[in-house]
Amino acid sequence: MKKISKKVGAIALTLLFGAVPSLAQRFAVLSDVHVTPGNACDSALRAAVSEINNGKYDAVIVDGDLTNEGSDEQIINVKSILDGIKHPLYVLPGNHENNWSQSATKTFVDTFGPDRFVFEVDSLIVIGINCGPYMKMGDGHIKQEDLHWLKSTLDKYNAKDKRVLSFNHYPIRKDDLDNYMEYAAVLAQYPVLGHINGHYHTFMTYNTEGIDCAMVRALDMRNGDYGYSIVEVSPEWTHVYNKQLGHSPRAKFAWANNTAHHPVKIKTVADIVNPDGYEINRVWVDSASIFTRLGFDKNNVYFATSLGDVKAVNKSTGKQAWTTKSPDGASIFSRPVALGKGSIAAPYASGIMLLDAKNGHIKRVLKSKEGPYVADGLLTDDGRAYIQGGYKRIERRRPSDGKLIWNYDSLFNYCQAAPSINGDDVIFGAWDTNLRCISLKDGRLKWVWNNGKTANMLGPGNVVPVVTNDKVIVVAPDRYMTAIDRTTGKQLWRDNSHRYRESLGHSSDLSRVYAKTMDGELVAVDTHAPDFKELWTVDMGLGYEHAPCIVAEQNGVVYAGSRRGIVTAVDPVAQKVIWSIPLGVSEINGIDIDPTTGDIYVSLIEGSIFRITKK
Repeated sequence: MKKISKKVGAIALTLLFGAVPSLAQRFAVLSDVHVTPGNACDSALRAAVSEINNGKYDAVIVDGDLTNEGSDEQIINVKSILDGIKHPLYVLPGNHENNWSQSATKTFVDTFGPDRFVFEVDSLIVIGINCGPYMKMGDGHIKQEDLHWLKSTLDKYNAKDKRVLSFNHYPIRKDDLDNYMEYAAVLAQYPVLGHINGHYHTFMTYNTEGIDCAMVRALDMRNGDYGYSIVEVSPEWTHVYNKQLGHSPRAKFAWANNTAHHPVKIKTVADIVNPDGYEINRVWVDSASIFTRLGFDKNNVYFATSLGDVKAVNKSTGKQAWTTKSPDGASIFSRPVALGKGSIAAPYASGIMLLDAKNGHIKRVLKSKEGPYVADGLLTDDGRAYIQGGYKRIERRRPSDGKLIWNYDSLFNYCQAAPSINGDDVIFGAWDTNLRCISLKDGRLKWVWNNGKTANMLGPGNVVPVVTNDKVIVVAPDRYMTAIDRTTGKQLWRDNSHRYRESLGHSSDLSRVYAKTMDGELVAVDTHAPDFKELWTVDMGLGYEHAPCIVAEQNGVVYAGSRRGIVTAVDPVAQKVIWSIPLGVSEINGIDIDPTTGDIYVSLIEGSIFRITKK
């Protein structure tokens, strides 16, 4: 791949404004438009639509990040603008629609249709798929079902005898997509001329496994530079142009079309060698992705998938006990909760299903008109209260039938992590910058704390608070650890000596709080000291980290999960890593302890579940 020469550029521009060969296909590509109603990008997108309508294009492709926060209002607004495009239109979501979404990604699909596309123009197959990350920080990820769809669709189109142009919001690179090699391995089986992506708001070229790739511009490149990209595919060359609004296209890149790809060898996770004193078993591998933590009863482990299925796997046999499809079929992000007496609560985008634990049959559906459930719910230790967070609310329900006891609805964004419950205190964060303490008995607000930031995404929205007799301790994306007086909500201390984020846990006796940092460290802090007191720090060798996976201690061992599928066990007494093992390539959703056996379970986004038993 190379930057286009002036000579080639002149010829290409002549083609653009002169007679275009019948074998050339041209596409206008809008990426990273980031429209909020009334902002500068709103006006610029309207101008871009008008300009594109006056050009000759086979299709217009919007390559992700249509909005800033993925809210329903923003998605509907940008849809109203894009509806003005007169050419065939194909739209992909980006991380701003997937990671921050009022509807848990459902509104995008309801508004634009499927989050993937394929079409053919003169024997050129143009195909695009979604890439996450989904409703929490993490690397981009191609869902398992999308990888299956990609291959089956290209086979259906007889792609091996044609040419293929690929689109995605994220680059196909190691530090961007956790399963980029699986993606490249599928594409490399076909004559892929190139891959186009956005995300980095810049023009750049790179090559992955023999596939020529190009990053393209954002709508707003700052300093008054608004525009889009043009991709032209001729039989011999693929050209990429910068189209600044009101100016002629400028050639950026060109590469000779290479249809001779070689098979990609995927480096798989080797058979796991059990560490001394431990046994690690793969319990389940799903054909879809898993975004949830896990629930348990004495017989089964429960989880849900990106295809909207709630599943039970028998812990003894490793076989599926049952599967139940949610009423709306949307991706599920909340873990199922065992309510006792043979009932399972399964939150989904549009409500809560009460399921029979024996067979998965739906006993009752508790519909929601207020937005999706994306938080991890829990049953109180006495079994008398089921607490579940949702969009702009947190609820207490009766476990026996799901009856609503109270609904605290004075939130300004959604709950995501599980709350911490101690006595009458229900303590939880939300993506509205606030941490709250409310009464378990009646939902009355006791206190509220925030870190002084105005940006929602810098608050404690996805952290399980650590609660002691006198303190509440949280970490957040503002990179601080904060201690708060449990009774009054008054801030006691804040520390940013490490790059904290959202990963937190505690020792069994609550004398230590553990935080995994963005540098892959495990930091232990004294919970009894009146001021911040670091006890020790262990480098877990993970490098850059932003997975919000909780930290858990069990039987004197601390477990942490990473964005790259690595589980690390740390000895808190010797203050050293016992072992660190890759179980896959994608993010660990959580470190979950089976209350009936004490075993550690982890689920990975790529669809696998493992059990870790300390002998």
